[in-house]
Amino acid sequence: MATLGGHGFGAKVALATAINNMDRCTGVINLEGGPLDHRFYESYQELQSYVDVARQMDLSKMDVSSANKHIIENISCKKWASIFRQNIEDKSGNPVWKFNVDDLWTNM
Repeated sequence: MATLGGHGFGAKVALATAINNMDRCTGVINLEGGPLDHRFYESYQELQSYVDVARQMDLSKMDVSSANKHIIENISCKKWASIFRQNIEDKSGNPVWKFNVDDLWTNM
């Protein structure tokens, strides 16, 4: 059981996570995560495009190094590319995401 918290867009992510995992969350603390439509912000659109890159990757046809190479080639921001690369783990030679990329895309 966990209490989740977030600020800004992170508040929306925390809330969406709690809603989808109510049996595992005890509460949510949100700061400045009001009902804003973030879709019009350039930073949101940038992140959404990076999540789309991750969502469209067919990890079943890649190894970890080719997945990392794909991220580097398709995510122009080095910081975000690093974050996405840190969230790929090696499961018996096959890359898998440490988070549910489809749910993140849906909630964005």
